[in-house]
Amino acid sequence: MKRVALAAGLALALGLATGHARALECTTETFEETRFDTCVVDSGSDELSLWWKGADDTPLQSLGALSDALAADGKTLLFAMNAGMYHPDRSPVGHLIIDGEEHRRVITSAGPGNFGMLPNGVLCWGNGRAQIVESRAYAEDPPACRFATQSGPMLVIGGKLHPRFLPDSDSRRIRNGAGVLADQSTLVFALSRTPVTFHHFARFMRDHMNTRAALYLDGTISRMYAPTLGRRDRGGRFGPILGVVAPD
Repeated sequence: MKRVALAAGLALALGLATGHARALECTTETFEETRFDTCVVDSGSDELSLWWKGADDTPLQSLGALSDALAADGKTLLFAMNAGMYHPDRSPVGHLIIDGEEHRRVITSAGPGNFGMLPNGVLCWGNGRAQIVESRAYAEDPPACRFATQSGPMLVIGGKLHPRFLPDSDSRRIRNGAGVLADQSTLVFALSRTPVTFHHFARFMRDHMNTRAALYLDGTISRMYAPTLGRRDRGGRFGPILGVVAPD
């Protein structure tokens, strides 16, 4: 098992060093004695999508429901994770675009909770390009996005940590998030195995995974479906879900 993990880690390191990831690569990374399950996605070659509702027009809510719905269509889910904050009815708190259709507008105002801890941001991808844009900048000049999900706070902004993160914070949670490499094609998705502070998580995304921009998605409720890591989390009661489907 150690040899497999080492080989996967080496392949990931080579991909990050060259600025271009291989097709979906999932590994468990260790940073300052904390383990993070990560999946690196190439937006140019991997079929990365967003989902919210199923065929019956009700929220899918769980990774298991998504996997089952795809299987019923003859498709295989390779990776999935919750994709941003949501209201009690599982509708997204912020901006959401699915396959070119806007379901929720961009929210630019400050507010309570993590989502309103400005700056927050929008994860956007399509046509082989991915980016994380601060929400107000996004609203002023919206990029072309086939898929987009808004969450907050930003973890990394132009290579710098969010200004409100404290190194000595005692707020520790399971956390998940997304980052984009400098090539604007490769995305990094990560979920901490144990509770971490925002500062620790942001440094992991910047210093270990080399993301120039990263976005917090959610906390304790977070789950991941990544069979190559032995993770088939089927639970959850989410709003939007992101994931990669096996090519036809």
